[in-house]
Parts: sequence; structure tokens; C-alpha cells
Amino acid sequence: MSLVRRTAVTVVNAFIAAVGRLDKSLSPNDTLAKLRKHKWKASDSVYIFHFFSASFWLTIMTVPPFPYKLLIPVLYTIAMLIPLTSQFFLPATPVFSWLIMFYSNGFIPLQYRPNPSVSLLPTLETVLYGANISDLLTRFTHPILDILAWIPYGVGHYALPFVVAAFLWLFRPKEALRFWSTAFGYMFLIGVIVQILFPCAAPWYELIYGLTPANYGVKGSPGGLIRIDTLFHANGYTTAFGNSPLVFGAFPSLHSAAATLEALSVSHFFPQTKRWVWIYAGVLYWATMYMTHHYLIDVVGGACLATMCFYFFMPEELKNPVAATSPPGTNLNLISSTGTVKANGNLPAYRMGTHRSKYDIYDLEAPRDRQRNGNGRAGGGVNGRGIMAEAAAEFELAESEDEFASETGDGERHTGDEEDITYRPTMQKAAGRKPNGKVKSEIVAGGANGHRHTASIARLIRGPDARGSIDQGEEGWRSPMSAGFVFPPRNGKGRMVL
Repeated sequence: MSLVRRTAVTVVNAFIAAVGRLDKSLSPNDTLAKLRKHKWKASDSVYIFHFFSASFWLTIMTVPPFPYKLLIPVLYTIAMLIPLTSQFFLPATPVFSWLIMFYSNGFIPLQYRPNPSVSLLPTLETVLYGANISDLLTRFTHPILDILAWIPYGVGHYALPFVVAAFLWLFRPKEALRFWSTAFGYMFLIGVIVQILFPCAAPWYELIYGLTPANYGVKGSPGGLIRIDTLFHANGYTTAFGNSPLVFGAFPSLHSAAATLEALSVSHFFPQTKRWVWIYAGVLYWATMYMTHHYLIDVVGGACLATMCFYFFMPEELKNPVAATSPPGTNLNLISSTGTVKANGNLPAYRMGTHRSKYDIYDLEAPRDRQRNGNGRAGGGVNGRGIMAEAAAEFELAESEDEFASETGDGERHTGDEEDITYRPTMQKAAGRKPNGKVKSEIVAGGANGHRHTASIARLIRGPDARGSIDQGEEGWRSPMSAGFVFPPRNGKGRMVL
């Protein structure tokens, strides 16, 4: 099977499994029942902020006009009430809050808007870095460089957030997707607030208008992306940037912020892709300046914002690399801070995605000596005892025989009862008398306690008891020498009595 086909099969199977995990209920009563049972926390107060923020931006929004704009909150409320859609819309609330803020800021009356700065960013870049780095990167252009910059800046920036969200949904615990939507949404929300309060012109403005004061009547420009429109005989980027509601939003660069958050998140949840996502981020950093949309200080500011949001919104249970790379359906509360399954947990260790010791595989607590030394090889146990002696002391492996045998009225185990194949009865001495009156002893199976044994062949080699009959008495182990394990008793001098 080719690599492409195997990948496609894996994705399809993961998608089917992910759909199977969804809550497919369409009844609002289910959502209301969950809401009544919800234990409110201080962090839930953030939804009050989102409510007032959305109310403000809806109020100043003029397109679409009233009452059509009321469809936005109505549709959102319906989506929140239906369980099938609320499981997506609730975590994405910060993203929707950012979108309505970004769109509606264009309707802010001019008298309430700060004056855009034209010279602040290039001056800071020269002071901090010794030169106008972004200007140096735009002096030489080439169609190949245009394509190389366009792929991450004009395509990847808009598509990759959905790709990351899809892969987290398919292959990682649900907490990972919730983190991604939260960090991504609040990062863009903070970035847009800064851009509204501290508007700054991008390098394309300096190239077109010089350092003349800017005003909000200036239309946005696609910058270097106009060469892509020319190359493909289109005007998509020219139209999109020309109608942008936020023209003076150079600092911080949300392109570099998105690339940094994507690189941090993907390398955390999919460590095998770490090299490639950071190469992508590096190319996008260069593309933002090559396309004359940002100064270097904007790129640094966006990267710092993304890093802050990544570590601030990362939940404690996902900081553990084992938890971050665990498969969907994992109960992260069962994973301890050391990356192992807690005692008495119900999650098999083989689902953790990494190598586990035998104690983790069988959900057992490691012996004290193993815990002290960090692994099973260091140290020799307590009081000179080896690690296996310590393990035996830590765990009571013997279990009552009646856990494996069917019970009768007298509480004894009888021949013919079904028995687990992993059970091996212990051998005990049984006393009896010979016809001549002398005492004889023999080893028979049974006893108060038994042991679990992992060799399933044990069931196959059980044979007749010491009396040679498989239908009488307790079962024993078949000897290759005789029908039973019968040993003559010894006299006081240690000699066998025949």
C-alpha cells in the first residue's frame, strides 16, 4: 500500500471515529440540562465580556442595517442551543468575537479614532536593529520569490488554521482543539484591539505616500501581492485589501503571530513535524516584509504575542508531552505529572502513544525502589533486596481461589467447574494412610490461595490427581514420569519410608 493511500485510509478512519464521538443531539433541552448542571467558575465571567463586546459592535454596525443584523445573534444563539453545533461554537466564541470586532471597527466614527502613525515603526526599527530591515528585503524582487512569499502569506495564512484545527480534532484529545480555538481567538482579539488603539501604517504606505500624515480615507493596498494578481491576471488581493476595514493595522503582525502559534502548537502536539512548521514560520516572517506589509518590529511583536498566548492559555493537563500526543478519547486527568497512568486508572497504557514499562502497561504502581531511582536499573532495592523482591513486597499477587472457581453450597471448588485458563492451583501436601497404617503424604492441587499465571498452556497440561483419577479429588499437574506427584514420607533420619 502506497504512502498516500495509507495516509488517506488513516485520515478517513480517524474522521469516522471523530464523527462517532460527536454529540449528535438536536434537542435544545439537552443543552439546557447541561447548563443547569454546570458548576460556574470565575473563568466563566469572560463570556460576559464577549456579550458586551458583541453588543457594542453590533450597535455601531451599519451594514447590514437594522433589523437584518439581528440575524447574527439569533443564528449564533440557535447554534449554541443545539448540542450538535454548540460543541463547536462554544469553544470558537473568541474567534467569532474577533471577527465581529475586526469587521465592525470600520464603522467607528472618525472623531473617536486615534491618528495613524507613519514614522513610528520605521524609526523604532532603525533604532533597535540599526537599519530599516524591511526596506532592504524589498529592494530586489523576482517572480520566483513572489511565488515563494505568496504561498505562506497569501494562502497558508488563511488555510493553515483550519488544517491545524482539523488534525487536532481527528488525532488528539478534545482539550487540544479547545486550546487551539481559545489561544487563536484571543490572540487575534488582542492584536486587533492594539491595532485599533495604536494604528500604524505599513511599509507599502511609505513606498506610495512617503512620510506624509495618514488619514482614514486612504484605501488599503495589497503591497507586493499586486504582483501575484498581475501574474495570475486577477484582482482578488487588490479588491480584498482595498476594502479592508482595518487599513492601519501593521503592528503587531497577525500574520507572524498566526505562524508562530501554529508552529508552537503543531510542534507540541505533533513533535515529528517540528522542523517543518518552523521552516514555514521562518519563510512567512520573511514574506511579511518582502510583500511590504510589515516592518521587522511588527514581526517580532506578533511572535511575542503568539508566544504569550500559547503559554498562557495552555491548560495544565496538556503541558505534559505524553498527554499532548495522546489519542482522542484519552482521559487526561488519569495522566500524572510524570507522564504515566495513575494507579487504578482505566486507561490502557498502550494508548498513550509512547513506550511504557510493564508497571504502566498493567496499570500498577511502580515499586518504591523504582520510584526512588527513576528507573528499574538503578539501585538494588531496600536492605539489599533486589527490585523483584521489592515488587513482590509491594504487591499482593495472590488472590483467593474462590474468585476463580464457581461456588457451591459448602463454598468448595468441585471438579467440572469452569476455570480461567490463566489460573494455576498451588500444590499442597495432603496426608493419608497406607493400608498398613503408615502415614503417607502426597502433593495435591488446591489450597486456600492461588496465583494468576500468564501462561495459557497451563490449562492444557493439567492432568489426573495424585490418585491417578481425573474425575476424583482436586486437579493437579500431570507429570511426565507418572500419573501424579506422590512422594514417600521421610523418617526422623531424613530417609524415605517405603
